[in-house]
Amino acid sequence: MSEHNELGKSGEISAADYLQKKGYAILEQNWRSGSWEIDIIAKEKDILVIVEVKTRSSNYFGEPYMAVTKQKQRLLIKAAEAYVIRKNLPYEVRFDIISINYFKGEPTINHIENAFYPTLR
Repeated sequence: MSEHNELGKSGEISAADYLQKKGYAILEQNWRSGSWEIDIIAKEKDILVIVEVKTRSSNYFGEPYMAVTKQKQRLLIKAAEAYVIRKNLPYEVRFDIISINYFKGEPTINHIENAFYPTLR
């Protein structure tokens, strides 16, 4: 596995641990539907939380969350819609970003709740 992939995997593990410590129930990790992927699907009370995890080893190119573009948001929204329909879930959906920066090996976690909202087409 490449260094980039290992860093991303490590970030996703740290994000899931972080969410569990905050009382979230992790329902899925790396859930796929065709070409769509959701890093973490969790539940907080009666809210389904779709989490995009972005991990970097430095902030040279900006904070990790800045890599969640409008296009990526649209893909996450479509993937979340597919998940909710497939599982027939009655929950409100929230989109979060967990931005992780590994500086000198220690992760700094920035959890952005309600990072973006689905828009009407």
